[in-house]
Amino acid sequence: MNRQLFGTDGIRGVAGEYPLDRKTVFAVGAAVGRWIQAAHAEPEVAIGVDTRESGTWIAEYVAGGLERSGVKARFAGLITTPGIAFAARTGTFAAGVMISASHNPYEDNGIKVLDHCGFKLADAVEHAIEQDIFGLLQEKMDAAPAQLQADSRIGEEYLDFLASTFRGSLAGMRIVVDAANGSASFLGPRLFERLGARVHAVGVSPDGRNINLDCGSLHLDRLRAEVLKTGADLGVAFDGDADRALFVSRAGRLVDGDAVLLITGLAMHRAGKLVEADGKPVVIATIMSNLGLEIALNRNGIELVRTAVGDKYVLEEMLRRDAQLGGEQSGHVIYREFATTGDGMLTALRVLEAIGESGRTLDELAAEFTLFPQVLVNVRVREKRPLDSLGGVRDAIASAERELGGSGRINVRFSGTEPLARVMVEGPTDDAVHSTARRIADAIRAELG
Repeated sequence: MNRQLFGTDGIRGVAGEYPLDRKTVFAVGAAVGRWIQAAHAEPEVAIGVDTRESGTWIAEYVAGGLERSGVKARFAGLITTPGIAFAARTGTFAAGVMISASHNPYEDNGIKVLDHCGFKLADAVEHAIEQDIFGLLQEKMDAAPAQLQADSRIGEEYLDFLASTFRGSLAGMRIVVDAANGSASFLGPRLFERLGARVHAVGVSPDGRNINLDCGSLHLDRLRAEVLKTGADLGVAFDGDADRALFVSRAGRLVDGDAVLLITGLAMHRAGKLVEADGKPVVIATIMSNLGLEIALNRNGIELVRTAVGDKYVLEEMLRRDAQLGGEQSGHVIYREFATTGDGMLTALRVLEAIGESGRTLDELAAEFTLFPQVLVNVRVREKRPLDSLGGVRDAIASAERELGGSGRINVRFSGTEPLARVMVEGPTDDAVHSTARRIADAIRAELG
């Protein structure tokens, strides 16, 4: 049996198989319930699902486990992950549970637990719950599901909140929305129509098995084709649980999370909303964010602070610095004024707000972001020795950094899950980044291959 259940984004696996078999899911609910009972009187948990066919039965078994531990469950039905986070931090709930595997195919599912402040659980809390789950699995439990009936008020309150954050009107705006046949299938179009936009919606016909299938933020070709065909002002694509958003401009330009950080970061900077605890304007991103973002922010007096890959690490750094904006290339963007997690629909509103307040198009705003050529090379290794202990690798990296100077960036690291060294190089031209990456990769192969 796998002795680690929680990954970087909750518990995830193939629905019906360990750790998402019925007994383990029930034990997850029971363990979460016992953790909640230790700190809350008369506790209640909000549970939501995306559109996967396995979502409802997993929610029912989680709720059954919660009830075993004396914790009530209120079912939000179809809702986004940030919608459950909002419910957890603003309602009477002791915690929130989202049943989703985000951008994964329908066969997979997951269990994400959020505390009563709307944050993902700390590693120590996850570890304690995990040990309790293993203990419960050794007992003879009657893993019985609870009966759930959706309370639409949870989703409606979340939609009201999103609309309340938007300044201005979308009247006259034409938007294509690709909801990935997922959590935003109904909430997304309703939100933008409510604010006055004319919406052309695709990826809004979930059947339990078509979530993320050739649609949504992982497959932007469809959105781009619809934007160009309809002459829309822009298009926005969500992933399965709508915690990320990517965009297509009217001219067909792809606008990723880095460009969103620049566009909305500059708007926040002009409004005086980007300062951290020390009074400096900062944006938090990961080591994978493009050098073009760093240069454009610096040009406007804004510092880019980088973290390890993962929105969890971005948020940790944001909280440490009391920073207001952070995110990833993938479209996970966190606006701390409004949310504790990445929120695709909230991100779309901030982009639309920047467009409205500037009087410029998305194409014009995105033109301020110059994408530097970037290449990622994976090198299979027999062992993971410290890179600075390998003379040939150290010399190759130092030589490349001297050649690139301030016009490039190099990041070399080992994969956390595979026997791979990852070489990422950015620079002024495709030829420069490819040749540099090859030289460093060859040096790694010579010492560790």
